[in-house]
Amino acid sequence: MDAVIQVHETDNRGSFYVEKDGERLAEMTFSKAGSDKIIIDHTEVSDALRGTGMGAKLVERSVEYARSNKIKIIPLCPFAKATLKRHQEWNDVL
Repeated sequence: MDAVIQVHETDNRGSFYVEKDGERLAEMTFSKAGSDKIIIDHTEVSDALRGTGMGAKLVERSVEYARSNKIKIIPLCPFAKATLKRHQEWNDVL
């Protein structure tokens, strides 16, 4: 599946997600902490996408988002935290 990761934002929350036929198959949620930080609080990938690396792709998308918006990421979600730690090249957004 060639998934497009979409971004949805409200004033103080948001998510990066993959949707197919109206169903969210993967989602990583965040809260905004002021105007310069987001807090990643949860990552979930459906069984349909397990083993595809989709969780890591969501984290990578959050890094792109942080860089383009000149903000930092605070990873409270254990999965996001571990994934970010494995990629030294993403340290600039932490």
